[in-house]
Amino acid sequence: MSLELSPTFKYWLNFFHPVTMWILLALSLYAAYLGLQVQRTRNAQGDEKKELIKGKYNIKHHQIGSIILALMVAGAIGGMAVTYINNGKLFVGPHLLAGLGMTGLIAFSASLTPFMQKGANWARVTHILLNFALLGLFVWQAVSGVEIVQRILSKA
Repeated sequence: MSLELSPTFKYWLNFFHPVTMWILLALSLYAAYLGLQVQRTRNAQGDEKKELIKGKYNIKHHQIGSIILALMVAGAIGGMAVTYINNGKLFVGPHLLAGLGMTGLIAFSASLTPFMQKGANWARVTHILLNFALLGLFVWQAVSGVEIVQRILSKA
């Protein structure tokens, strides 16, 4: 069975992945802010700590992190699916490989949560390093993704 999509629908599918990824980049920056607030809360003393605890940064960080994990995996799969639908193949290059690497990094980073909850400092440090690497790759992906979108628009 062959599912034929209209050319207009296929064209607009091209923009689902980039829009999702830009939203995820913004959410990732927010998650980084929340993570820094969690760290600040952990290191605070007295009244400052009591005030920071009221912000519930740890809960917000976990919730946003879960959303980012789910959307990044779905976005990576979706981006590859749309590329395949529109071109009949994937373009194996730096953008795809870095995106797959990012998906692996975020999964590994999230898997450290149980260890961090038990107080393992090595897991906390690894989580932070992985996420800063992930953010760096994410910014680069955003730039290379804009170039891809510009190529798509120029062919329209």
